[in-house]
Amino acid sequence: MTFSIVAHAAGEWGVAVASKFLAAGAVVPYAGAGVGAVATQSYANPVYGPDGLAAMAAGRSAAEAIEAVTSVDEQRALRQVGMVDAAGRAATFTGDECFDWAGGVTGDGYACQGNILTGPDVVRDMAAAYEAASGTLAERLLVALAAGDAAGGDQRGRQAAGVYVVRAGGGYLGGSDVAVDLRVDDHPDPVTELRRLYGIHRLLFPGPGELDFIDVDDDLAGELRTALRSRGYDPGEGPGYDRALSSALFVFAGTENLEARWSDEARIDRAVLDFLRN
Repeated sequence: MTFSIVAHAAGEWGVAVASKFLAAGAVVPYAGAGVGAVATQSYANPVYGPDGLAAMAAGRSAAEAIEAVTSVDEQRALRQVGMVDAAGRAATFTGDECFDWAGGVTGDGYACQGNILTGPDVVRDMAAAYEAASGTLAERLLVALAAGDAAGGDQRGRQAAGVYVVRAGGGYLGGSDVAVDLRVDDHPDPVTELRRLYGIHRLLFPGPGELDFIDVDDDLAGELRTALRSRGYDPGEGPGYDRALSSALFVFAGTENLEARWSDEARIDRAVLDFLRN
């Protein structure tokens, strides 16, 4: 009923999934920073998520973790699961009674799998797209998901998609490990909608190396005052970057959910400046 990819790259672990199944992103993905990632699907057994992560946290490889969870499951013939461990070793399992077409492929740091697909090209194209893609792990997962969708995806149609990525301290303002957790629960084109949501997410929650600050000189300070005043803020009247301007800019950034791009110094992130200008 589903196609998915689990992967590890550059200190991140994640899962992307699409399916003709309501809120598939709430059922399929599990991941732990420094541990691994799991995609459980096809009569999904939710125990595979936490138990698979526990096995990998205890030092088992992805393949060994899959063996651990499937060997004690009397309905394993109906299950499908993909895992990647802390070291990037990936494995996939498809039970003998999963509905056709069903299967999976693995590569360096990733596993793609699916069932009730239009054919094997879905997972093959996902793998090729992931390997060719660049950017963040989430971006590469979404590229792979789009490739699977374009190849035919779920033979029953489209409904839901999700992407889930973890990184140590990668959550909101560093308060958790969940770097990306986006879902499209019911939509005629969920993969495209998921990619749109990720664009918003990246603006509001930049990852490592994605901040680009520039110094606020007197000319830019004047431009900021004019722009902020036109939007109902009070940036003061003085020249240069003073406390009044800083305060107004801080309130603007927080109001627009751009606080992850804030600096206490006399500088502004280019994305915040572009947002204010536009």
